[in-house]
Amino acid sequence: MKMSDENGVIYRISGPVVTATGIRSRMYEVVRVGHEGLMGEVIELHGDKSVIQVYEDTSGIRPGEPVVRTGQTLSVQLGPGLLTQIYDGIQRPLPILADTMGTFIERGVDADGLDQEKLWNFESAVSVGDEVSAGTTLGTVQETETIVHKVMVPPGQGGKVTSIESGEFNVTHIVCTLDDGSEIAMMQKWPVRTPRPYTQKYAPETPLVTGMRILDFLFPLAKGGAAGIPGPFGSGKTVTQQSLAKYSDAQIVVYIGCGERGNEMTEVLDEFPHLIDPNTGKPLMNRTVMIANTSNMPVAAREASVYTGITIAEYFRDMGYDVALMADSTSRWAEAMREISSRLEEMPGEEGYPAYLSSRLAEFYERAGRVETLEGEDGSVTVIGAVSPPGGDISEPVSQGTLRIVKVFWGLDAPLARQRHFPAINWLNSYSLYPQSLDPWFRDNVAPDFPEVRVEMSSLLQVEAELQEIVQLVGSDALPVDQQLTLEVARMIREYFLQQNAFDDIDAYSGLEQQYRMAKAILSFQDSAKKALAAGAPLEDVVNVQGRTDLMRARFEEGYLDRIDGLIEEMTKQIASAVEE
Repeated sequence: MKMSDENGVIYRISGPVVTATGIRSRMYEVVRVGHEGLMGEVIELHGDKSVIQVYEDTSGIRPGEPVVRTGQTLSVQLGPGLLTQIYDGIQRPLPILADTMGTFIERGVDADGLDQEKLWNFESAVSVGDEVSAGTTLGTVQETETIVHKVMVPPGQGGKVTSIESGEFNVTHIVCTLDDGSEIAMMQKWPVRTPRPYTQKYAPETPLVTGMRILDFLFPLAKGGAAGIPGPFGSGKTVTQQSLAKYSDAQIVVYIGCGERGNEMTEVLDEFPHLIDPNTGKPLMNRTVMIANTSNMPVAAREASVYTGITIAEYFRDMGYDVALMADSTSRWAEAMREISSRLEEMPGEEGYPAYLSSRLAEFYERAGRVETLEGEDGSVTVIGAVSPPGGDISEPVSQGTLRIVKVFWGLDAPLARQRHFPAINWLNSYSLYPQSLDPWFRDNVAPDFPEVRVEMSSLLQVEAELQEIVQLVGSDALPVDQQLTLEVARMIREYFLQQNAFDDIDAYSGLEQQYRMAKAILSFQDSAKKALAAGAPLEDVVNVQGRTDLMRARFEEGYLDRIDGLIEEMTKQIASAVEE
């Protein structure tokens, strides 16, 4: 890094916030603090004083130590080698740091985000004399077995190609020169706080298929959309996000563990490398970038980790990929903001959070979207942010700030988790605002009556909630037979459709076709049962037919989709014969 002459000294230290004097820095410039050269970022300027948030532990540094300018903003290195990596919040590769210094990172250590030595096989896609502009693919690199990495002209550059070469190069090697003298390597840098440019944003019209029945069917999320998963401790946020990372039909996954407990993060880091991508049969890590920032790491780096993650996601979006970004959890980032804000002695807002909390959250979620890239391709970033409200109370500022922006709310519920109903998503208070724009897609690609089936399922669950209040007072036997049947159908929806075992190889993923057929199976049970009851069959006989149990159990077996029609037919026959008995 180039160091500027205008260096200063430390004037005051308050935890991760350091004030320096005698330094003529710019906002958001990266500086090196103290003799150890700790990395920090300028966040406030007051006359000749610069306030710096330091991304490392500041214990032991003293006033009077030097502060050195770098003249650069906080940027990430983008190029081949991002996938399969595990970074900390400021894009230092953790495995490499662990090899050199053990499990705890020492201070003032620098490491390149991308391996500068490794050779990649670059195949050019343009010729000398071609006109190229920002975002044009110059060539490709087969980064992992499944993902082709496009090397693009960085934003703001363009012109006529004067030289281009193919072959084995490292990421810093100049592969292309333009007529204005610009030299382009495979690696480019990008400031994390600046969203990457695109041509235009599209309306979200395609669903992100997650394979989780309650999400895809009742509360769908669009590609390029944003979802919030608030939930108390132990309700399954992390497992839900891991399932989404594993099964959703995004081509690239960026997982940010932001301020999570070390043991949870360890679990993720241990498990992810062994997960197999169900679409390709190859390791899931081949299309994943992980950013691990545990709760004992310096708080300021949490903010950096969120921005680093979203910038990497945008970079893959610019190649025309669909990217899913998991942020687990944004509450810890907000807590870091609160800590730094109080150190800066800013006027606190609600519950001590800074006044700019909701605008920062909005800034982050607004970077999601489905766009036309500079090259004219179609790419998307879908953001799924977990929120950990204290005590599960979603009226607190972070949950409310998130719900203001996102269009999908998957509300995790502690009572459901205690009943061992997983995924513990409460179907009464969750919502999605996308069905309207997604329904045409569902009609064309799954079934013409898909939206109607969804509405019918939702209304049955709604009616059940109302009836439950009466049942608690007088018992279910006091209800008329048709309402008792409604309770049975709703129970079937809950146990057969909404419950899903994330650890069962077959039940963990349900395609849209299977989800629709399962929903239809429930409704055909309801129709057959109504007919049988009208013909005088006892409710007990209708409900307890063997065919219904077989239908519900068989979902854990291979080839369920091929068998489901036969199982429905058998169940209908058995219900009809209950009348004759």
